[in-house]
Amino acid sequence: MSETRRFRTVRALAATAGVVLLAALAGCAPSATNPGPSAGAETSPSPTETGPTGTVTVYAAASLTETFTQLADEFEAEHPGVSVTLNFGGSSTLAQQIITGGAPVDVFASASDTTMKSVVDAGLVEWTPATFTRNALVIVTPAGNPAGVTGLEDFADPKLKIALCDAEVPCGAAAAKVFEQTEVVPKPDTLESDVKAVLTKVRLGEVDAGLVYATDAKSAAGEVEAIEFPEALDAVNNYGIVPLKAAPNPEAAAAFTEFILTARGVEVFEEAGFLSLT
Repeated sequence: MSETRRFRTVRALAATAGVVLLAALAGCAPSATNPGPSAGAETSPSPTETGPTGTVTVYAAASLTETFTQLADEFEAEHPGVSVTLNFGGSSTLAQQIITGGAPVDVFASASDTTMKSVVDAGLVEWTPATFTRNALVIVTPAGNPAGVTGLEDFADPKLKIALCDAEVPCGAAAAKVFEQTEVVPKPDTLESDVKAVLTKVRLGEVDAGLVYATDAKSAAGEVEAIEFPEALDAVNNYGIVPLKAAPNPEAAAAFTEFILTARGVEVFEEAGFLSLT
């Protein structure tokens, strides 16, 4: 990660903006699906011959921290005139900041169809968001699994310290679906605002177990232990991306979105442990 990236990558604190998305992105996307309808979709302007310049501000789900940071560095290398600012946080929090806030935002990347649809329904995009990857939950424990957690049923044990995402964010909604299907009634000691906060609690040994995305567990390999469970595949989250209608830098927003949808983007997501769209 570059020194400038280290200072520019921050967690989400504000937002709202918009732009149009290249209709041609559909040809670059890996069988992208659409979380919801959008109005007036036609074609968007193509980048100029000189390419995009300036700053592009991206609000992205916390679980995209590692992959989007890597891809932003690669995007900047390919477009020397562009600087990417990344703000990470819980998708629902980001969406509300985009809907009610006033800060300039160019691109939104969400960890669920429902959250993306809230931005679409607010009329902040003109173009249909593209689904670019998927993710599933795993159980994580501190290294060595000192509490001997074996499965979801342990989340109902009041003797164990449990961390979950708040139900309002995508990782929490997926967890709630899993518990409902398995008829396990969890007894969490803490509800966190995003998946990285849950992971941090587990890594530090502050809790005995938590539910995070498989990609987050992989990013902390050696510090946590991951336990897969089959019901996770019944609560898979789709990740969507779209430039916003009033984006301060529409050309760079369209170019960055297109880059995420390329084969290189697919490669980075799959290497990080995200699920294939096919």
